[in-house]
Amino acid sequence: MTVEIYRDAWGVPHLRAGDARELARAQGLATAHDRAWQLEVERHRARGTSAAFLGPDALGWDRFARQARLDDTARRCFTALERRDPETAAWVRAYVDGVNQGLPEGARRAPEFTAVALAPGRWEPWTPLGVWLATHVLFAGFPGKLWREEVVRHLGPDAVGLFATDGPGTSGSNGWLVTGERTATGGPVVAGDPHRYIEAPGVYQQIRLSCPEFDVIGLAVPGVPGIAHFGHTGTVAWAITNAMADYQDLYRERLRRTGDGGRVGDGVGAGGRVEALGPDGVWHPASRHTEIIEVADGDPVEVEVIETDRGPVVINGDVINRGTDPYGDGDTDSGSGDNADGGSGRDRGGDVSTAPLSLRHPPRVTEDLGFSSLLPLLRARRVADVDRAFDDWAEPVNVVQAADTEGGLLHRVAGRVPVRSEENRTRIVNAWEPGHEWRGWYAPMPRGTVDDGIAVMANQRGPATPLGVEFAPPHRATRLRALLGTRRDWSAADMAALHMDTHLASAAPLLDLLAALDGLTPEAASLRDRLLHWNRHMTADSTEAATYAAVRGAVVRRLAAHPALARLTEPRLYPEVFRPWLALVPRVAFALESLLRAEELYGIDRAEAVRAAVEEVAGDPPKGTWGDTHRLAPWRALPDPSYDESDEYGEYDQDDEREPGLSGDHDCVLCTSAVPGLTDRAARGPAARYVWDVARRENSLWVVPFGASGVPDSPHHRDQLPLWVRGDLVPVVTDWTKLMEDSTWRTER
Repeated sequence: MTVEIYRDAWGVPHLRAGDARELARAQGLATAHDRAWQLEVERHRARGTSAAFLGPDALGWDRFARQARLDDTARRCFTALERRDPETAAWVRAYVDGVNQGLPEGARRAPEFTAVALAPGRWEPWTPLGVWLATHVLFAGFPGKLWREEVVRHLGPDAVGLFATDGPGTSGSNGWLVTGERTATGGPVVAGDPHRYIEAPGVYQQIRLSCPEFDVIGLAVPGVPGIAHFGHTGTVAWAITNAMADYQDLYRERLRRTGDGGRVGDGVGAGGRVEALGPDGVWHPASRHTEIIEVADGDPVEVEVIETDRGPVVINGDVINRGTDPYGDGDTDSGSGDNADGGSGRDRGGDVSTAPLSLRHPPRVTEDLGFSSLLPLLRARRVADVDRAFDDWAEPVNVVQAADTEGGLLHRVAGRVPVRSEENRTRIVNAWEPGHEWRGWYAPMPRGTVDDGIAVMANQRGPATPLGVEFAPPHRATRLRALLGTRRDWSAADMAALHMDTHLASAAPLLDLLAALDGLTPEAASLRDRLLHWNRHMTADSTEAATYAAVRGAVVRRLAAHPALARLTEPRLYPEVFRPWLALVPRVAFALESLLRAEELYGIDRAEAVRAAVEEVAGDPPKGTWGDTHRLAPWRALPDPSYDESDEYGEYDQDDEREPGLSGDHDCVLCTSAVPGLTDRAARGPAARYVWDVARRENSLWVVPFGASGVPDSPHHRDQLPLWVRGDLVPVVTDWTKLMEDSTWRTER
């Protein structure tokens, strides 16, 4: 059977095969050819083995991956998939066969393998599931519950809402749908941009998959078959954003050893069995073993892996020997004495930094990652088909929009959310207390509406409200709806301007405080007047945007340094991978609106903080524009050797100031997120942009931050970067006669 791989002018692979299984093999083959280094990095991250070639910097993630049992969960999910859905399991195997076939040649083209003396490994049938899980396990933000515990411990429960912000720094994606009544063609348009950490190579791969059953264009996740998030089959198109649902729980565990050995971290010799106290007051056996993480240029590290009836213990804390009194409640054996209900408050928060914490999340419980949705999505012809496919969706929980050529529309939440107590959703709960068990699944999943020909999803409160705790501020959604409502003749090409909108509504509370100041020095008064006349657009060429960002950053630092909040900077014993959720300056930065608008803020004089910040910036104003400091800061596993002096942006690495300057900001539609008070660098932003013209697929458009290829010396390694920076889009090619056959990869079976 023949497999054909074609390329368009941007190097995007267009794959054609005789059936869906052969097409999956071709997708794996082409991805290994274009993204071999990326695939191997993701495989190792899923297994918790990346420190073996990336060194100590990768150890924190590897430790979490082992303790969370990501690879084991993926293996279990694949075994269950073979039982429940053998067709999809065989399709995934075919993709893995293609990856394994293409990796040797792909690795020869990728200099990173030589740089770290790494040989490509063998992919297992469950590896794509592991890649998917590792990519999304932190999407629901369960480490945010650690932050809430710290806020309660230092400031009290009333402070949690101040920092909720309706938008933690991890959120952000835009999506919108306009019906035919608002378009030039009379057919719907679906458009948007997923916001993620920008990685090089990119986290989304432009691709086309064609066989007699279907012909689909879309954005794939390298390492995973099919097109899950953003696709167009010719008659129906779909897109997603993060629903901001809460579906992962942290349990504070009481653990004890029943055999030889002491505490977690004492080494393999600690030995012994581990038991966990359940809500029935009985000690139940927990699984326990040790694993060794190899570390390049470092000593091997031993990790103890424990799993209770709730789930894997992701923060080991202390595991206590029988006969000790770890909780100070006078109970040296059962752990279920006078303090078991948390009445003294010690178990509720006081010992949170040393208590073992287990993670319960749906894939570990159900052995299902939702891969049974993937083939039905490719085969979809109408909105009803997309709707049925997403009934099987599991991880992560998303808001879905779709439209078809017959006028069908879809706006719904898809995924799996457990039913449990409200306390589970907001805080760490005690595993030994009754009432925190899961009681089935939320159903039916909520549905949204399409009003006046428009539906907007931007992580704001909407159809997913019953399922979440914190959502993004409404600014992006409000702005998009207002802009879309101005016209009834939208075309696909018009959507690029919406992607690039830079209006910053969240600037209002700071500017309001600024306007009320008096008694400023002449220099500060002049700066204030400039900002009050600023159009509030964060464009790269704006000096006012740079000045506003400087004042904002100074305010953030002053608030974070105030003694009332500085207590939140006390050292914690949480693992490294969770520390971004616990850093005070980013928390203040992303909560700035609510902190400035709160009726009272623990005695902090916010007007004086703004005054001092304005005077500080007036004394040392920014030297240039917003784009001079607001530069792209992509994550790379290794420095990219292709950045040389012939590059458009000069010779630079991920920390060099010659990365391209960007417009936008965290709360703009053009969501290029920096961390005010810490850095202007944008590590997050649109990981892709897409416009699906449902009536005429050939008019669809897309772009990614770098390019189709992950190979540094490829002409398509980052040829889309200048377009992405400017806001231009690349045409989607649907005419096979306009493509070039990649004869190197023509294979027969």
